[in-house]
Amino acid sequence: MSTRRKILDAATSMLEEGNGQQLTVRAVAARAGVGMGTLRHHFPTQRVLLDAVLASMYESAMPDDRIHDTALPARQRLIDNLGRLVAAIGIGDEARARWGDIFRNYISPDAPDDVRGTYAAFDEQAARRVETWLSVLVEQGALEEGDNTARAHFLLCVVNGLALWRALPLAESALAREVEALTFATEALPFTQ
Repeated sequence: MSTRRKILDAATSMLEEGNGQQLTVRAVAARAGVGMGTLRHHFPTQRVLLDAVLASMYESAMPDDRIHDTALPARQRLIDNLGRLVAAIGIGDEARARWGDIFRNYISPDAPDDVRGTYAAFDEQAARRVETWLSVLVEQGALEEGDNTARAHFLLCVVNGLALWRALPLAESALAREVEALTFATEALPFTQ
């Protein structure tokens, strides 16, 4: 295994354990069994490390290959990928537990500022991911050119709302609401096909 991969695996494990407060370059280097100089060679800053970890986690959990599958309508491919982002939160008790962690780590007045900063990295990675999907659709001629950053932020607002729904005790299925909401959201985009 490459040294870079060892470092990414150590940081990913730490992040998945939900202990964002200890995701420092020093802690990651110790977990990976490498020196600080080696870690800094591959990841000059904590932010670069975190971005690489999040990109790796997104790619592992949600490969982008489906957005390239032109056998499916472009809007459906985008809806499917957005639905996978929503699904990552889980449903019911699992979603409630994850939202509890999100509150404790990022929203609570007691959350440390350095931990709150990691949320910005999550948000940026998600936005980049959605922007990439939109860019692919533009390149394919399935979506008109436009501000993909603004489009991604709009779509992520919908995704975040749907992820919250998954934690709420609803009388009807959140899954049925998701498909409908994602369809409406994508209808706001200027698809050409």
